[in-house]
Amino acid sequence: RQRMTALANVPLLLAFVWIVISLAGSTFAEARATLGHPVTGVIMALVIISAFIHMKLGMQVIIEDYVHGEGLKVALLMLNTFFCVVLGLASLFAILQLSFGA
Repeated sequence: RQRMTALANVPLLLAFVWIVISLAGSTFAEARATLGHPVTGVIMALVIISAFIHMKLGMQVIIEDYVHGEGLKVALLMLNTFFCVVLGLASLFAILQLSFGA
């Protein structure tokens, strides 16, 4: 799954960088209009989903490989999942607000 998200991240992050560069020097209203466009909103949502899944999987491997105490390992794995889910949902919420003009 981590390789699949890495592969998905390549075109998604290229699109993300292109969007960010195109917004350089824009006013807030122009940036909001660009990010509120449905295609841009979908791209941004896919970037967020793929990046946070990739981050969770990568941190999970690091925790499993380098943390040796079972209790600490379980706690860190739970915190990793919680952190990624909360930040991912908050990011998706922000994109949805922009997309629907709230």
